[in-house]
Amino acid sequence: MTATPRPRTTTRDPEDLTRRLTAWLATRSRALDPSHGLPTPAEQGGPPAAGGTLLPAPRVTAVTVPASNGMSSETLLFDIDHPDPDSAEPSAAHPRGEAPTSCVLRLAGDPAAYTIFPRYDMPRQYRTMRLVADRTDLPVPRPFWLEEDPAHLGAPFFVMARVTGRVPPDVMPYTYEGNWLYDATDAERDRLEAASVAVLARLHDQVPVESAEFLALPGTGSPLRRHVDAQRAYYAWVVDGLPHSPLIERGFAWLADHWPADPGETVLTWGDARIGNIVYDGFAPAGILDWEMAALGPRELDLGWMVYLHRFFQDLTVGGGQRGLPDFLRRDRVEARYARLTGHEPRAMEFHTLYAALRHAIVMLRVAYRQIHFGEVPVPADPDGLIMHRDTLEAMLAGRYW
Repeated sequence: MTATPRPRTTTRDPEDLTRRLTAWLATRSRALDPSHGLPTPAEQGGPPAAGGTLLPAPRVTAVTVPASNGMSSETLLFDIDHPDPDSAEPSAAHPRGEAPTSCVLRLAGDPAAYTIFPRYDMPRQYRTMRLVADRTDLPVPRPFWLEEDPAHLGAPFFVMARVTGRVPPDVMPYTYEGNWLYDATDAERDRLEAASVAVLARLHDQVPVESAEFLALPGTGSPLRRHVDAQRAYYAWVVDGLPHSPLIERGFAWLADHWPADPGETVLTWGDARIGNIVYDGFAPAGILDWEMAALGPRELDLGWMVYLHRFFQDLTVGGGQRGLPDFLRRDRVEARYARLTGHEPRAMEFHTLYAALRHAIVMLRVAYRQIHFGEVPVPADPDGLIMHRDTLEAMLAGRYW
């Protein structure tokens, strides 16, 4: 893995993005509702909300593009310097003398960079974050602005508060030696695991499903059926005009043959439910990130994804000759912890972990085709060779993985 260059993810110029972001922020009035500190409709040019305070335009500083920018949406980090505290009355949201506000901007994927997904619905992500923030006790970063007009930065985006803390690394994966999670004690990793499973339990139990109907996927049948159908459509988009993956197509056939008799209760699922999308303060979650894959579906969608994404890194690590973290996020422990927290016994987990591996294979195939598009890797004779966890998926299909 150390010899593999990070795939190209954008054709955008960071300096140009910085200039355009600065110009955009200059048009934003800092109208805040002191009850929650979020921008009101005055952000769009109207009067401030009742009780709000209209402050001068903010100043943007310290714009950076993180080296570990996402494979899908893009991220900018920046600070907002608050106006001169003597120029406006202080409020609960902006007391005099407060430090600059650290922000994160999430920008829809660059259309010129062979995007990972066919569509980036930033309003849907923003609305999901607001819903979870309003209806749960989970630490979701506070959303500030949603901008749907692509004219400003070339695509829709939203801005949220930046959460301080540390994230288990993907490159090199946290299962390799030499990072804070690997170097933690067994007891510390156990605390992190328990708290991470509790994130799923709290999300699934606290959000009323009727408030999340906007996340229902199109189609007919159960939410699980719609979810799988959406993945089939995504796969068809990925391979349109390109070699198909026999392995992925066998995976869809396996799902059809092993469909759960009872798909289970429908909840709001996070979608990209993995520890690499959690910011930790010590070993406790301080920020829950990346909601672009949120959807309605059974609880096991998130449980299977959390278990499998750890196995993906663990298997890579073992394949590289290291021990990894074999006792961390084990499927049996994740299921038992979740059942104790919710009273729900996870069901059909072989189905859901294989489905997670299949979904990940489709994403990885798209990433590999993007690398081919940019000339970073050659076209292989066997498209299944582009799937890094091919052996895992093969073993799951053969019933010899667990």
